[in-house]
Amino acid sequence: MLQNLFLTSLEQGLVYGIMAIGVYMTFKILKFSDLTVDGSFPLGASITAALIVSGYNPVVGTFGAILGGALAGYVTGFLNTKAGISDLLSGILTMTSLYSINLRIMGRPNTPLLNQPTIYSMAESFISRVWPAFPIKFIYLAFFIIFALLVKFIIDTFLETQMGFALRATGDNPQMIRSQGVNTDMAKTIGLVISNSLVALSGSLVAQYLGFADAGMGVGTIVAGLASVIIGTTLFGEGSVFISTLGVLFGSFLYRFSISLVLSFRLAQASDLKLFTAIVVIIALTAPQIRQSIKLRVQRCDSYGDS
Repeated sequence: MLQNLFLTSLEQGLVYGIMAIGVYMTFKILKFSDLTVDGSFPLGASITAALIVSGYNPVVGTFGAILGGALAGYVTGFLNTKAGISDLLSGILTMTSLYSINLRIMGRPNTPLLNQPTIYSMAESFISRVWPAFPIKFIYLAFFIIFALLVKFIIDTFLETQMGFALRATGDNPQMIRSQGVNTDMAKTIGLVISNSLVALSGSLVAQYLGFADAGMGVGTIVAGLASVIIGTTLFGEGSVFISTLGVLFGSFLYRFSISLVLSFRLAQASDLKLFTAIVVIIALTAPQIRQSIKLRVQRCDSYGDS
């Protein structure tokens, strides 16, 4: 049982980890409180489901989700940089609008993908031809490992480029980087486009993984993403980009594994999931301050002892 729980949590941690990397881009790199995530996640799922049901190739549906997420991020960036709306409110406006847009895209609140071709069925068919001895139950895990590491590699590489440094500087010190001739509005918009593209990609993969897309499946996504980012950066620290994104993926797995443990041992009901998520985020946020406070008290005790 524990082995299956670990395997499922690892699969979910990796596929939701792509979304968490998107959240990391805005909250840690840009220092932008982007709530578009709760809308762009189901947007990716809705676009993919609608295209697959309409007879399009699942790869086309997945790329369509990425483009849809990029457009959602651009709208949030436009509202913030051009319309002068605050980052929090611009994200809320886009997120609220996307709920109705997702319903329009699917034509109904829920679209099942059972008995429909998905990117996983294509991968399973390919692997069974190329490597017949490969265990079927590990196909999802192998796919998610490759996909998550590929996304991580692309983001790590991008953030080490000149444009990536501009994004990081925009989040750290916008006035300084603006004085160097960098268009911070453009950098912010590019960051939001990339972030929501990753979030929508994760939504697309999750929809194909679960076998359905739902207009309400994005509720609480931002909290789950923040939990993964905070847990990862708390455990791994905020050093290099490579370490940070690796920590985010690990934080996503740890978050999913803790939820699975709580539910499997019936320590909480499924209806308590959002409450548990909030508690995890609170613990992760307060842990560094508590640890620092304990460290200071120990140092004071040592200094009193020496005197």
